[in-house]
Amino acid sequence: MKHADLIIRNIGKLVTPRPYAEPLRGKAMDDIIELEDAFVAIKDDTIIGFGKGDGAAYHSNHTTIHDALGLLVTPGLIDSHTHVVHYGSREYEFEKKMRGVDYLQILKEGGGILSSVKMTQDASEKQLFKQSKKSLDIMLRHGTTTVEGKSGYGLFEDTELKQLRVQKKLNDHHPVDIVPTFLGAHALPKSHEHKREAFLHQVVETMDKVKRQDLAEFVDVFCEKGAFTLEESTYILQEAKKRGFKLKIHADEIEALGGVEMAVSLGAKSADHLMVVNDMGIKALASSNTIANVLPSTSFNLQSAYAPVRKMLDHNVALALSSDYNPGSSPSENFLFTLNIAAIHMKLSPNEILNAATINAAHSIDRAHEIGVIAEGYKADINIYDAKNWPFVLYHFAINHVKDVFKHGKLVVKDQILIQE
Repeated sequence: MKHADLIIRNIGKLVTPRPYAEPLRGKAMDDIIELEDAFVAIKDDTIIGFGKGDGAAYHSNHTTIHDALGLLVTPGLIDSHTHVVHYGSREYEFEKKMRGVDYLQILKEGGGILSSVKMTQDASEKQLFKQSKKSLDIMLRHGTTTVEGKSGYGLFEDTELKQLRVQKKLNDHHPVDIVPTFLGAHALPKSHEHKREAFLHQVVETMDKVKRQDLAEFVDVFCEKGAFTLEESTYILQEAKKRGFKLKIHADEIEALGGVEMAVSLGAKSADHLMVVNDMGIKALASSNTIANVLPSTSFNLQSAYAPVRKMLDHNVALALSSDYNPGSSPSENFLFTLNIAAIHMKLSPNEILNAATINAAHSIDRAHEIGVIAEGYKADINIYDAKNWPFVLYHFAINHVKDVFKHGKLVVKDQILIQE
């Protein structure tokens, strides 16, 4: 038996998904492992054992002990849909939203995505890095240890590549892992309102540079009224697949255009938003391993419909939850609050929520072989909460219950304070 570098012991309750090779779906999403009086043994960055007791068999003279003080432990949370690298904010739109002005109208007035694009285009890489690092710091203190990060606030090649370069630099300098996604087709610039085909070709040309510079793993497209048509979105994702990118899609947020079914047919890892997904979209998801990645904080902030998650689960769909952190529709890095909303407004059970924010989120970013679970062979991304059980974290809403965070076996947050190297 290996000796551990670190043992987390005196865990009051350890709660983790099981390490399934396929995404959890339907009733299986309520399945969870719960252990009392538990330990986790870690060597280097990897879990080498866990279970009931104090883990004495893994102990040596060189083992560090971390006392969990009888508190709750889960895997680190995985936020699998964010727009973490952008510049500026959009509080000036807030009053319009409160007066009932809808998103498409704000977009027509030069706001929305296009205003964030302008601010991001004007920002230096240093400014982008500083603002995005601050966001990652907040996310980490709230227990998020891995995020998916999209470009999309550049639209034009120079700024798209700038966003992705900043993400790569953040990956080298921050504990939170960022899985990079190229979202060049996030919105149509005003300069191309009558040159749509030219813009699509420009996106594909940028995609080639992204590939050569190894700046993204996924390609995403916003298939929606006011953004890109089904035909345009199909073209973007087909070109991405030819180049070896994995696929995602923004779809069925405002109107169901068939983007979900198209993305499933191309083998997309996830279809995201889905507030107005229809029966055909649900059927397509249920027959595939494409994750339905829903974004409760966006519905909460926009005061719009929530994705029909209970119907999706009843039809055996695999579900993930994400924050959609962005400057317009979800300006909050607190992923725990997203999970509060999922419980209160979407009526998901505590177990379903944990699975959706860990193992299924890992599947949606193609990382389920290494994160999202406390099990032997998985990376030691672990949260300790100032709570006795997981339901309490969801019930006692809008505060940060995370006490300590381990990333790859290293203590990176202690008593809610980020440990600076």
